[in-house]
Amino acid sequence: MNLNKARKAKARAEKSAQADVNAVKFGRTKAQKDSARKEADRALRALHNHKRDP
Repeated sequence: MNLNKARKAKARAEKSAQADVNAVKFGRTKAQKDSARKEADRALRALHNHKRDP
């Protein structure tokens, strides 16, 4: 195997491993994202409902 290809393959494997670690560390599930989005919408609606008319 060409040494350059081996070096690049090793770098790709390391980046993939780091990506997996970051996904576990920082990633959120779809349910968590939906819940946060719904909560933000609810808060925005509450804010708009409490505005006074000029």
